[in-house]
Amino acid sequence: MNTMNLLHIDASARPGRSGIDPHGSHTRRLSARFVERWREARPDDRVDYLDVGQHPPAHVDARWIHAAFTVPAEREPWMAEALAESDRLVDQLVAADLIVVGLPMYNFSVPAQFKAWIDNIVRVGRTFGFDRARGAVPYWPMLADAGKRMVLLGARGDHGYDPGGRIAHLNHAERTVRSVFGYIGITEVFEAAVECDEFGGEQLAESLRQAERKVDGLVDRLAAEPRSAHTATGLRSAN
Repeated sequence: MNTMNLLHIDASARPGRSGIDPHGSHTRRLSARFVERWREARPDDRVDYLDVGQHPPAHVDARWIHAAFTVPAEREPWMAEALAESDRLVDQLVAADLIVVGLPMYNFSVPAQFKAWIDNIVRVGRTFGFDRARGAVPYWPMLADAGKRMVLLGARGDHGYDPGGRIAHLNHAERTVRSVFGYIGITEVFEAAVECDEFGGEQLAESLRQAERKVDGLVDRLAAEPRSAHTATGLRSAN
């Protein structure tokens, strides 16, 4: 069996897990369940962990932009320092075959901590390419054809955010992630989410049960269909 690299990311500002810790996070609960069951099914796989909810990456600033958009051969020494954290995060993403994200919805979109991570890993020359010689469409996704997949494990205060739901149009969390990662070439995305957090009671309890059943099903499905980016056709070139 080919081994895989799993990147486990938690984005919740809450440090604990619901059901265990007071005021704990539903998304941390779901992502931990996914990873624990994955380890049971595939104990030889590597799991890297990133807690951007508690330890967010630095926000992009003018130095970062200057460095990132300077051709590598022309970068000054300070630019390597400006991009060091971003390089580490990109390397971690590139090494991953499966990305599992505990992603709460904050005000209809992703947490600022997670957006800071996104801004660090969407990098010209690293995860997307750009060449004016290509004409009207100078961009291309550098992680396409690498066999990467993503699992989004969400939590929402209200209900009806899933496709076809009464307020699906207000869900800019999963939609944002799908757009961003599709842009860099990761298009196979799976989802499960808890709703009704603000309602509590049996509504929340039932939503948790449904989300956990879906998590278990995703583990069963994805663990039985392992795909390694390291055996795929490789990153897409400018050609």
